[in-house]
Amino acid sequence: MSKSVKSRRRFWRYLLRALLAWFVLTELMVLSLRWIAPVTSAVMIERWIGARLHGDRRYHIDYHWVPWREVSPWAPLAMVAGEDQTFPSNWGFDFGEIKDAIVAADHGARLRGASTITQQTAKNLFLWDGRSYVRKAIEAYFTVLLTLNLPKQRILTIYMNIAELGNGVFGVDAASRVNFGKPPARLTPREAALLAATLPNPHIFHANRPSPYVLRRAAWIEQQMRQLGGATYLPR
Repeated sequence: MSKSVKSRRRFWRYLLRALLAWFVLTELMVLSLRWIAPVTSAVMIERWIGARLHGDRRYHIDYHWVPWREVSPWAPLAMVAGEDQTFPSNWGFDFGEIKDAIVAADHGARLRGASTITQQTAKNLFLWDGRSYVRKAIEAYFTVLLTLNLPKQRILTIYMNIAELGNGVFGVDAASRVNFGKPPARLTPREAALLAATLPNPHIFHANRPSPYVLRRAAWIEQQMRQLGGATYLPR
C-alpha cells in the first residue's frame, strides 16, 4: 500500500474520530441542560470581552436564573407571541416563515430573520454574532440537538433566562427588576409585552422608557397574547 493511500486513510480516521468526539461532547452539553442551568452564555461572554476591549471597565453582566414556576406566565407568552408563535408545535424551525423571508428577499425586500425561539436559544448559548453560512450551519446543528433532547418548556425557560434584554441585562429576572423594580413573578401582561417588544434591539429599545415603536409593538404583542388564548397556549 502506497504512502499516499495510508495518509488518506489516516486523515479520514482522524476526522471521523474528531467528528465523533464533537458529537459526544455537544450531546452531553445539551442533554445536561435538562437539569443544569447555564452559568453563562456565548453572548454574555462576547459582550463582556467586547466591553473590555473597548476599555469599558464599568460594564457588568446582570444575570440570575429563575425557574419556570417563579416567572409570571405572561413573560414567556409575550416572548412566544412576539418572536415565534409556532413554538409549541414546530420542530425547531419554522419552514413557512423561512420560505416567506426568502420570497420577500427575492422581490427586493431586505432579508429578514426567520429564527425560532429554539434557534435563538442555540445561538445565544453557543455561538457568536454574525451571518456567515458556517455559523448558521452550527446553529442549525445545535437547534436539532435542543429539539431532540429538551422538552419545549425547558427550551423556553432557558431562552427567557438568557435573552439579552438591555445593556448587560440578561434574562427576565434581571430585566424585570431593572425596568420595573419587581421580581418576574409579578409581571403584568403589559410589562411582559414591553420586555418582549425590546428584543429586536435591546441596546436601543427600553421597556421602562418605551419609544413609539416599542409602544406599538407591545400593543401588538398583547393583542397576539389574547388571540393565542393566554397562558394555556404554552406547553406545561
